[in-house]
Amino acid sequence: MQSHSHATQYPGAVDISPNDDGLPGIAALRDIVGAGMTIGLILSVLALIVAAVIWGFGANSSNPHMASRGKTGVLVACGAAILCGAAVTLVNFFWDVGQGIS
Repeated sequence: MQSHSHATQYPGAVDISPNDDGLPGIAALRDIVGAGMTIGLILSVLALIVAAVIWGFGANSSNPHMASRGKTGVLVACGAAILCGAAVTLVNFFWDVGQGIS
């Protein structure tokens, strides 16, 4: 019985990084993403105002369920604003973490 030994061949190190000129329309995509972030922040402010009004009506009308829903809405709106504002920083942080894995 013959033993065949196949040498395992690994490709060379892959070195790929994001570039700005790989695809057409990258600048337009950046503008669209920025506009989406702006819309998200504006909607967060609107949701915060609406939730605060609901919280106020619930507190003034002795309706604990409505007041509780208003408080929850305020927290959700603030969380959404934090995520919209920190999206770029979060993606860059996790990109850097991913680049450190070898």
